[in-house]
Amino acid sequence: MAWCDSGVNLFSEQFAADREQVMLRAQAAGIDKQILIASDLAECQQNLHWCQQHANCHTTAGIHPHQAGQADTDWLQQLKSILTNHPIVAVGECGLDFNRNFSSQDAQIDVFAQQLQLAKELTLPVYLHERDAFDTQLQLLKDHAICHGIAHCFTGDTTQLKAYLDLGLYIGITGWLCDERRNQALVEALAYLPLDRICLETDAPFLLPRNLAPKPKSRRNEPAYLLAIANQLAQLKAIPLQQVETQCWHNSLTLFNLGRGAE
Repeated sequence: MAWCDSGVNLFSEQFAADREQVMLRAQAAGIDKQILIASDLAECQQNLHWCQQHANCHTTAGIHPHQAGQADTDWLQQLKSILTNHPIVAVGECGLDFNRNFSSQDAQIDVFAQQLQLAKELTLPVYLHERDAFDTQLQLLKDHAICHGIAHCFTGDTTQLKAYLDLGLYIGITGWLCDERRNQALVEALAYLPLDRICLETDAPFLLPRNLAPKPKSRRNEPAYLLAIANQLAQLKAIPLQQVETQCWHNSLTLFNLGRGAE
C-alpha cells in the first residue's frame, strides 16, 4: 500500500534525537510521502533542507497564528520569496486560534488575511489551523474566495464540516477520530464527509491514536502510525481499507499538486 501523511511536525523537539529512524519506520509502514508542516519561516527553512535530502518529503510555508505577533516586519516579503523560489506545496500552517491567543486576535487576523491573499495570488492551496475562531475564519476565507486547501486536523461538527466542503476544501483527519473520549462530533460529521475530500494526517508527534496497540512507551505519535487512523476511518465508513488507501493517496497528490507520476 502507498500512503501519504499529510501533516507531520518533523522538527518538533520530540524528534530531535531520531528523525532518520522515524523516517525509516514510516517507510517500513508504507508511508511513501510526507507533508512537513511549517509554523514559521525558520521551520520552513529546516523543512526545505530536509526535503532536499529526502525526495519523499514536501513542505508547507507560512505563519501559524501562535507566531503571528512575533513575525518579522518583512515576513510577507520573506514568505513570498520562499513560495516563489522553492517547491512549496501549500501556504501555512495559517489561520486563527482564539483559544490560546498566544498572539493578539488582531495580529492573527492581519497575518492570516495577508497569507490568504498571497495564496490566491500564487494559486497555492492553504493549510488551515482553527481553534475557537470558526465564524471569523470562515468569513475571511469567503472574503478572499478561498476554494483550494485543507482544514488541517479537523475536529469540528457537521455544520463546520459542511461549510468547509462548500468552499471546496479537503478535510484533514487525524488520530482525534480514534479518541472515543472526545470524537463524537467528528464521528457524526463523518457521515457527511465524502471519501474524495479526505486527507489522512498524523500531526505527529501529537495526537497519538488511542486505538494503536501496543502503544509506544514514549506516547509520541509518528508517521508510521497513520494506518491506525486509516483503519478507524475504514471501520466507521464501513469500507475496505484498500479503498481508503487508494482514495486518500489520490486526494493528497491532487491537493498538493504532486503529480500522478508519483503514483
